[in-house]
Amino acid sequence: MELETFLRDWNSGSPTLLVHTSGSTGKPKPMMVEKKRMVASATATCDFLGLKRGDTALLCMPLDYIAGKMVVVRSIVRHMKIISVKPSSRPFATLTESPDFAAVTPMQVYETMKDERELGLMRGVRQLIIGGGAISADMGARLRAFPNAVWSTYGMTETLSHVAMRRLSGADASEWYTPLKGVTVSADGHGCLVIDAPAVCSERLTTNDIAEFDGNGANARFKIIGRADNTICSGGIKIQAEEVERLLDEEIRRPFVVTWTPDDKLGQAVTLVIETGGEAVDMEDVERLCRNVLPKYWVPRIYRSVDHIPKTETGKLKRRF
Repeated sequence: MELETFLRDWNSGSPTLLVHTSGSTGKPKPMMVEKKRMVASATATCDFLGLKRGDTALLCMPLDYIAGKMVVVRSIVRHMKIISVKPSSRPFATLTESPDFAAVTPMQVYETMKDERELGLMRGVRQLIIGGGAISADMGARLRAFPNAVWSTYGMTETLSHVAMRRLSGADASEWYTPLKGVTVSADGHGCLVIDAPAVCSERLTTNDIAEFDGNGANARFKIIGRADNTICSGGIKIQAEEVERLLDEEIRRPFVVTWTPDDKLGQAVTLVIETGGEAVDMEDVERLCRNVLPKYWVPRIYRSVDHIPKTETGKLKRRF
């Protein structure tokens, strides 16, 4: 029904379409986008991945958001056959064959990896793109061994899905994102990524992501260090929450987030919140682990445990709650 509604809206005479932001930094917001820009985005992705007429594309995300909509638009642009399944954490559960193309979230990858049959189907996808959240170190290591192409995407609703990709599988696996054709990147005065993608976004977009660059101009690649609003200023030292999480990622074998707590002395105290799932967790052991792994001034001053860390509507862990 959702697909039929989307196709009806797509084929209407209106040049625009309603989409909703992901809600990763707040409540999802509605916005109108031009269909011609969605076509431009879809074409760039299909060209980058070599998708062709007759390929099969898995639609396993809600059509309320840009990620699901763009799967359909790519299928229309490249004349691919859509395989539509109900959005869930296990998108391959009802399939018997691997599609040629699939767009999934890290949460869906995580849950699929728990089942050998479903994992086999995911491994068989010729072009698998993953977006909407961070790739953990453990997940990245497993994806590196996949026989086909697996990509992490970078983008947002305002860029009509992704504008850059980095390879996660095989010998070409990289931490650097390569912009799609027609996209250039730079930095503002605060080190935040600036995207210039005129085919999909009418204005240059300054993001809140702190970036590092490999090269410059049209050939620049980039990697994301973290979000500017996730920079913790503790006792005059700037600490990036995502950098702390990356160092702890292979050590803490359960969901956690790094955030901050107001502190009279430090201004902001680094705080680690760990999800217990109702189980007993030795927080003293977690603290020892942090002291062994992290630089001195990055070690959390405060440790909290909760049964479940809240998530956004699109499955991302909430850092502030």
